[in-house]
Amino acid sequence: MSDKIKPSLLTLPVELVYRILDNLDDIRLLCSMQNVCIRINTILDTYHRYQTLTKLDISNDIIDDQLAKYIANAIRRNKTLTILSLGGNEIGDEGAEYIANSLQENNTLNSPDLHRNQIGEQGAQHLGNALQQNKALTILFLLQNQIGPQGAKYLANALQQNETLTTLYLYYNQIGDQGAKHFANALQQNKTLITLDLGDNEIGDQGAQYIASALQQNKTLTTLDLGTNQIGDQGAQHLAKALQENNVTFYLPPSIPIIY
Repeated sequence: MSDKIKPSLLTLPVELVYRILDNLDDIRLLCSMQNVCIRINTILDTYHRYQTLTKLDISNDIIDDQLAKYIANAIRRNKTLTILSLGGNEIGDEGAEYIANSLQENNTLNSPDLHRNQIGEQGAQHLGNALQQNKALTILFLLQNQIGPQGAKYLANALQQNETLTTLYLYYNQIGDQGAKHFANALQQNKTLITLDLGDNEIGDQGAQYIASALQQNKTLTTLDLGTNQIGDQGAQHLAKALQENNVTFYLPPSIPIIY
């Protein structure tokens, strides 16, 4: 019987492991090789592609909650990614929880894209918790999900404490007037948000009034998208009054002019 040791990741020379890593795509490099063993973690940390991987696009790739868990585990340890695109997948509340928990530990990722998934109010709650803890996020894409008024409340409450997020995209999330009220309350406290997209969210005149009142106090928001909502002449008048105190740029339904 031969006593020769069979080659394995535990015994292969580092340069040979590098060559193996050269043949992996970015998602497998990030998610499949981490935590295999302590030695591989150490080698990954010195591997050039891993050290310079700052952007990962896994959009429109049928990522479900279970796959989101693997990605979240990878994010938790990673210190290079700044942009992660997960749009157009099948991530629900459970997957959002995995991602949100990892964001509470990751301090380099600054613009996660979760648009067009299946994230509801519970997922929004987890993401809101992450926003209260994370000090790196500057942009959050949540367009075309299903957070609703309660999900809006969770995110709005987080914005009252968060001091880094500058841009929040929430187009088509069915937040309604009640959700607009929650964000209006947040805008009275928040001092960092610059762009807020609330387009196509079933917001009517009452919601416009809430936001207009908040804008008389908020001086940092510069762009507010309220397009494709249900705002009529009355809501437009409230917003026009807010513009006397604030220089924010509005995007409204094309049939609703604002008269200064």
